[in-house]
Amino acid sequence: MAERSPGNLLTLAVLSCLAERPMHPYEISQTLRQRGKDHSIKLNYGALYGVVDKLAAAGLIEAVETVRQGRRPERTVYAITDAGLAKHDGWLAELLRTPKREFAAFEAGLALAGGLAPDQVASLLDERVVRLRVELASVEESERIAQEMGVPEVFVVEAAYRLALLRAELTFTSELRDKIRDGTLGGLAGWRRLHELLDGGMSMEEIFRDPTKHLGEDGRVFLPQGQSSG
Repeated sequence: MAERSPGNLLTLAVLSCLAERPMHPYEISQTLRQRGKDHSIKLNYGALYGVVDKLAAAGLIEAVETVRQGRRPERTVYAITDAGLAKHDGWLAELLRTPKREFAAFEAGLALAGGLAPDQVASLLDERVVRLRVELASVEESERIAQEMGVPEVFVVEAAYRLALLRAELTFTSELRDKIRDGTLGGLAGWRRLHELLDGGMSMEEIFRDPTKHLGEDGRVFLPQGQSSG
């Protein structure tokens, strides 16, 4: 049976660090930041301590010593256990093996975009395109610097994945904006009509009481299943 991946990916990141050698939580945090893993995994120092406590309680890591440097507070050093190493390997394999349905914020926005007028949505997509280009340029620059420094590709492969996603999203967003503006997006007439009626004072409830009457054929999608327009 495949190992279920952890709900909190910081859990796997902690185990990954401790699979290298024993560390205290602050060192784990610094290691992840220095390697740029905080760009791929949400890293919060307070949350990291909670993850460490849960892993220790589950027997996946164990405290091996307490150290102190100068006047700094004592820090507990943890090591991964055999059970923790097995869990790490199983979780990581499952993440790489199995595509997981992720509910992205942009996808949710697209699903509900009809609540705004088409021209407004096109303008908002314009803004998104600008921001995507800025982010894309930043990631490309980081990748260029890594190449100049001779960092092996395998250690920054997540950046290549991020670039692929950004380029795909930029293309999709630009094309969607253009289809709204040039009138080639399917259902656009009904979408425009909906907001014309709303701007004219008609309520959403009244419009959807008889959607085909008010929105034409594009309104059929709002009819209850099995019901035809009168």
